[in-house]
Amino acid sequence: MTDAVHNLPSRPDPILRVVPRPADINANGHIFGGWVLSQMDIAGGIVAGRIAQGPTATVAIEAMEFIAPILLGDIISVYAHLEKRGRTSMGIRIEVIATRDRGETEVTVTQGLFTFVALDENHRPRPLPAD
Repeated sequence: MTDAVHNLPSRPDPILRVVPRPADINANGHIFGGWVLSQMDIAGGIVAGRIAQGPTATVAIEAMEFIAPILLGDIISVYAHLEKRGRTSMGIRIEVIATRDRGETEVTVTQGLFTFVALDENHRPRPLPAD
């Protein structure tokens, strides 16, 4: 496993920014993968809901990789943007950056492509609004 460490590049504002709690730590002293996955799903859902102009559901996670561990004390920023657009679905690229060392270092910890589908009032797929 290689760490992608970089020094505070300029990037758009994160969709979410959170601090893991001690209860989120696994036996290895790292943050549970499921915890970060849920944060990614929340951020992706925010972006997807804006694009769909209504409710969406996560239907797939593709190309997900854990690059580096999240440590207690890290500040987690979740970035998300539209990568693919279909008739009823959209691919949202999500990247998670950990800020550590009192804000001196940023580490890319995970990224993935999440697919969301726009839902109608009966929880069935519906066409996305025009761009």
